[in-house]
Amino acid sequence: MAHKRLAMVTIGQAPRLDMVPDLRAGLGEAKVEMVEFGALDDLSDAEIDALAPKDGRARLVSRLRDGREVALAKDQVEARLRNLIGGLDEQDFDAIVLLCTGHFEGMTLRTPLIESQIVVDETVAALAGSIGGLGILVPHREQFDSFHPIATPGHPVRFSHASPYGAGRFDEAGRELAETDLIVMHCMGYSEAMRREVAAASGRPVLLARQIVGGAIREFAESQDAGPLRAGA
Repeated sequence: MAHKRLAMVTIGQAPRLDMVPDLRAGLGEAKVEMVEFGALDDLSDAEIDALAPKDGRARLVSRLRDGREVALAKDQVEARLRNLIGGLDEQDFDAIVLLCTGHFEGMTLRTPLIESQIVVDETVAALAGSIGGLGILVPHREQFDSFHPIATPGHPVRFSHASPYGAGRFDEAGRELAETDLIVMHCMGYSEAMRREVAAASGRPVLLARQIVGGAIREFAESQDAGPLRAGA
């Protein structure tokens, strides 16, 4: 099996010690080198503060290198992200993995791009015919109104929030989504321990974005042909 070299891209700062080791552990015997990059890697605290969302602008949430949570204006971080990924596209990677489930407009690259948002949403859409209400868990309440639609026509969507980087409230969020048929923890920062807490509180099946994306990475890593892959993240 050929050795694969993957660029792991976070909208926060690298390394993501809370996430990438889990993804690497899920690869089994696949021979993979993961090189981490962050859209905020070269910024000072003051420069990061300037990227905070204002006036109701769409926000994304990520993690800094020291473990702090950071809220970012989506349009500003997307510009930095495109510059970063554009540079990585010129390097010798077998694939670029975008470790964020926020919605970004399509990027035209020569390197295969695994977009977490597409991987997760297409998995949910594939289950749409067998579910009724869908529960979506995101880090902050302010993200409800700007959340991108998921293709589950005819199925009501209910939201709750719990930050993976701060005080939990996973038990409360699980209870708030207990009337749904399937819960999606729609942020790569959520861990398996957090998923178990939501599942216990809700009594419902819970999908974890990190595990779904990890499966796509594993399939790519085990493939003999490193052809294009857009999960259809």
